[in-house]
Amino acid sequence: MRKKNVEMIALFLTGVVSLFIIINKNDAKEDNVNRKRKQTEELLPNQTDFPSTETLQPPSSHCQPNMSAYKLPEFSTLPDHIKDFLLYQHCKSFPMILDVPDKCGGAQSSADVFLLLVIKSSPENYDRREVLRKTWAEERLHKGVWIRRVFIIGTSKSGFEKRRMNRLLKLENNENKDILQWDFNDSFFNLTLKQILFLEWMDRRCPNARFLLNGDDDIFANTFNMIEYLQGQEDNDGSRHLFTGHIIQNEGPIRKPSSKYYVPVQVQKSESYPPYCGGGGFLLSGFTARTIYNMSHSVILLPIDDVYIGMCLEKAGLKPTSHFGVRTTGLNIPAGNVDKFDPCYYREIILVHRFLPHMIFVMWEEIQNPNLRCAKTNVNRTKEQGV
Repeated sequence: MRKKNVEMIALFLTGVVSLFIIINKNDAKEDNVNRKRKQTEELLPNQTDFPSTETLQPPSSHCQPNMSAYKLPEFSTLPDHIKDFLLYQHCKSFPMILDVPDKCGGAQSSADVFLLLVIKSSPENYDRREVLRKTWAEERLHKGVWIRRVFIIGTSKSGFEKRRMNRLLKLENNENKDILQWDFNDSFFNLTLKQILFLEWMDRRCPNARFLLNGDDDIFANTFNMIEYLQGQEDNDGSRHLFTGHIIQNEGPIRKPSSKYYVPVQVQKSESYPPYCGGGGFLLSGFTARTIYNMSHSVILLPIDDVYIGMCLEKAGLKPTSHFGVRTTGLNIPAGNVDKFDPCYYREIILVHRFLPHMIFVMWEEIQNPNLRCAKTNVNRTKEQGV
């Protein structure tokens, strides 16, 4: 009986000691948290309204926020996506998930790529990518020169859904060898980041590609006409400046918060943008692509990607030009009983923005129809009337 009492007392004392250790541990942990919180508050003495951490979506877990963004005037009143951009604006380097290192045959042989199709896509847009692979973005030898293709993509969703989507992209890339993916949040405001990451890849993997088409995955592009136009350049080796598309000038930041293109003064103080080409699609030389990448090291990121590229061109002393065949705002088809998808309109252009996948498939077949007959009123209207 006495032995049993001794065991109970020993057990009780052990419990008391364990409880004491746990309490001390928790106190130490809480002191550490409070100490870190105090340090942050000392760094940000003017910040009183911190947003909830659940609303902020960093481009990637590999990038730390710039806490000084909280000091910007009226930061707390900005939409969450603007806050996110300002907090992570400095981040330009992200891990690569999928690569195609031999896409251009190696850096030394990359001059063999006459036209590199650089297509901005989102992880979910599998159907669009499949259609493009079978139509205008098909890799092929045309008129003695090679056309190659890459899709540039970030990541979307989180947790299990993100892993499943990445798994799909990996399987897709195993089959097609045409996806470049980085671990950043694929969003509208990260399109500039996507462009810079691609240019960094090009500088390493495909530095001597002669020309590039940079466009969205919902454009209809006539790559036959592109090759003809580029081969007709005085120097068609890509060693001179070329940047052409639908030129936009005398524009400035949109200050209306409800707009998709809203850019507040905290992001861009200037009220004007330099001339630039609409981001739906444009053509550029390898020389110009390399120049834009070099300028991007010293030009602060702007969330509107086509404007940012215009800023890099301006810094380099280069200008974009306009090409009648690039229609990022669509074709101005006359009203009435005219079919706006008459292939005669599209046989003469270089690209048109905003096409549904099934219409890309149909149009690609129709413009190659050897029996297609186009009247002068259709064929030349794109040139004579700017349709």
